[in-house]
Amino acid sequence: MFNDIGALELVTIVVLGILIFGPEKLPKVIQDIAGVVRKIRAFSDSAKQDIRSELGPEFKDFEFEDLNPKTFIRKQLSENEDLKEIRTSFDLRKELTDVTDAVNGTEPEPTPAAPAATTGGTTGGPDLVKKPAQPAAEQRTPFDVDAT
Repeated sequence: MFNDIGALELVTIVVLGILIFGPEKLPKVIQDIAGVVRKIRAFSDSAKQDIRSELGPEFKDFEFEDLNPKTFIRKQLSENEDLKEIRTSFDLRKELTDVTDAVNGTEPEPTPAAPAATTGGTTGGPDLVKKPAQPAAEQRTPFDVDAT
């Protein structure tokens, strides 16, 4: 519960406790706080048991830690067979290089898994897959540094 409290914080809490409650009352205050923590834990455990019993046998393997979104996603990705198949078939590096090539205007290398795109039809329209050639330097609009 208090895994992130360091030695300096603990010493500070003890010194503040001695200053606020005094050395005579401090052990009683610590016992009272420990009792409250125990009661809260017991209440939490009984509430968890009540929820499990009310949910029924369909949720017998339900864990409250699964309500944390990170834990839930990690569990679903590791146990779901369909997602494992998608994850193994998806090559993120290839997708990123394809996008980079498209942005830079270079032709991506065709792979056996993904054949090169062909232009369909005989309309003779522009090829929307290929990036148009850059206009000549004299055709570009002048860039004003002060305007931006």
